[in-house]
Amino acid sequence: MARSSTLLKFRYRAEAAFLRTAIFLFRLVPVDMASAVMGFFWRKLAPFNSRHKRALMHLELALPETNEKQRQAIVAGMWDNLGRVAAETFHIADLMKQKDRFTVRVDERTEKFLEEDKGCVWVSLHTGNWELCVQPLVTRGHEVTGVYQALSNPITDEILRDIRKDLYRGGLHSKGHQTARKLISAVRRGGNVAIMADLRETRGIRMPFFGRSAYATPVPATLARACGVPIVVGRVVRTKGVHFRIEGRCIDVPVTDDRKADIEAATLEFHGIFEEWIRECPDQWMWIHRKWAPS
Repeated sequence: MARSSTLLKFRYRAEAAFLRTAIFLFRLVPVDMASAVMGFFWRKLAPFNSRHKRALMHLELALPETNEKQRQAIVAGMWDNLGRVAAETFHIADLMKQKDRFTVRVDERTEKFLEEDKGCVWVSLHTGNWELCVQPLVTRGHEVTGVYQALSNPITDEILRDIRKDLYRGGLHSKGHQTARKLISAVRRGGNVAIMADLRETRGIRMPFFGRSAYATPVPATLARACGVPIVVGRVVRTKGVHFRIEGRCIDVPVTDDRKADIEAATLEFHGIFEEWIRECPDQWMWIHRKWAPS
């Protein structure tokens, strides 16, 4: 046991050292170049990864109207985008300050929430550079609280959380039993909670997505309903290189005597928006997700 613990600590330190070196080197390179180079390498090398076949399989089942050539092109674009996101992560604090890289298109209700100091629940999906979806909130001085999946290595987890500290000044909380109370408190004091809501949650809601049964998290709708606030559904579209369009739509969570049905209805509604957006830019979504339930 002692030897195993020592080896684990050594591995954690080695991974952290590698990550710190990568961060240092990537920050020496201009973000546009780093993004393009990393996107190129991921596009070329990722097809040798087993997840490439998984992405193609998911794409064929979700968009059966596509042919093999189209699917290969979409997944190649996905890898290019993911490589770019990896490189851009190390420049994220600087990117947030460069307003000329962003175009913001939101509906009237979302614009009102951006202008006022009121709490709201923001949900997004892994498309474009999703890390930047909170840019309109951050640049207008709003406090954002985030939720994320903690890494098993506590040292690298702390390093990556530190990179995002300027985005989530309300705190970045890992999933856990105490997190719900923190999120409710954040919204009720006028803060904003940002949640990536397109991931698989087997203990959550089972619902249709691209015509197939999929798993969805009930957390955003549950939180919004409990706090009496709407949900803003957002996405980031990579328009060209390291330039982005951020979009937002506001939806209401129904409040009836059937709490479970209300949460399911709102979750289904924003997943319908997710599906619409993915169909528009299929090469920018992460098809490697195990989103769907077993047949």
